[in-house]
Amino acid sequence: MVVLRKHSDVIVIGTGAVGSAATYYLARKGVDVIGLDRFPAAHDKGSSHGQTRIIRLAYFEHPNYVPLLERSYELWEELEKVSGVDLYTESGLIQVGPPGGEIVSGVRQSAGLHNLTVQDVTQSDLKDFYPGFSIADGMEAVFEKRAGFLKVEKCIQTFLNLAQDSGARLHTGIEVLDWESDSSERVSVITNDGVFTADKVIITAGAWVGDLLDRLDVHLTVVRKPLFWFQTNNVYELDSGCPAFFYETPEGSFYGFPSIDELGLKVAEHTGGEPVMDPLNVDRSRRRADEVKIEYFLQEYLTSMNSPTLTDHKVCMYTRSPDEDFIIDKVEEYPQISYVAGLSGHGFKMASVLGEIMADMAMKGSTKHPIEFLSANRF
Repeated sequence: MVVLRKHSDVIVIGTGAVGSAATYYLARKGVDVIGLDRFPAAHDKGSSHGQTRIIRLAYFEHPNYVPLLERSYELWEELEKVSGVDLYTESGLIQVGPPGGEIVSGVRQSAGLHNLTVQDVTQSDLKDFYPGFSIADGMEAVFEKRAGFLKVEKCIQTFLNLAQDSGARLHTGIEVLDWESDSSERVSVITNDGVFTADKVIITAGAWVGDLLDRLDVHLTVVRKPLFWFQTNNVYELDSGCPAFFYETPEGSFYGFPSIDELGLKVAEHTGGEPVMDPLNVDRSRRRADEVKIEYFLQEYLTSMNSPTLTDHKVCMYTRSPDEDFIIDKVEEYPQISYVAGLSGHGFKMASVLGEIMADMAMKGSTKHPIEFLSANRF
């Protein structure tokens, strides 16, 4: 027998990074909202776990993201004040690469267009201020003081705690199988635990979003992304002034974070990634081939890392769009259904503003935020 669940104003499918934020921003406005997720809050099965994520303003990917980032900073600060939870650390960020490459030139372009402060960093500067880092011949570096990192699981848990406090109903262990809508515009969300109905639906399902939006003609690629932590010395500790970092090298682009606890320095590769056919069964094992690339990067560019010892390892996933920019839109035939997809490994820092945008789209039909460049119509 099909179990019919209580109707709500809005259902949010997937309460990870963006979904948790959307649920909170709806609930605090008094909207009757239900959040559905297959996993418990702040889980380690998707794309938003592993302790930290970089946040930065001078965005090399595209200058059009900067207004969204400025609002993201405001919302993260507001969330800290409302919750009393420490979520953001301004560590600064060193970004290194060839001057004609994607990162350094992109940072400078965004900084110039939006009047943001970034500093050029020489090899001499690194020795004086950030002795653990090296710049290879043919590379340049820029430093952004206002950049730093977010504590990823804490951010999600805080959004969900506040959402519940504001009246949101959160259901975990729920597998969403499909959705359908009739002429009344009411949406039915079919799950392993009955059918939920709502006037509006927000789909923020991360690596699983393709299963729910398979009727759209947009190809999304899910890839496996391992994360590594290494025992380190004082040079790479946050308390010693070590910043976050992002390198564009001939071997790929790599990023990392200063040591903030006993796990040590965190490092991962941003580029590459093995395609994942089934996100539920992604290979989370430790692979020597993954470690070798990271160890080579450390040896070449983090020159004070002597014989790095691995302390922890996790696997997350990126869901890439064809151009690696976000996709934010409504389902064309069903404007009561909004979605975010293809965050492509750089979305968490904007989870706050993306949640606000999703809440706007559900309740107002549009948003004041400049997201036209992220429409699905570009494909």
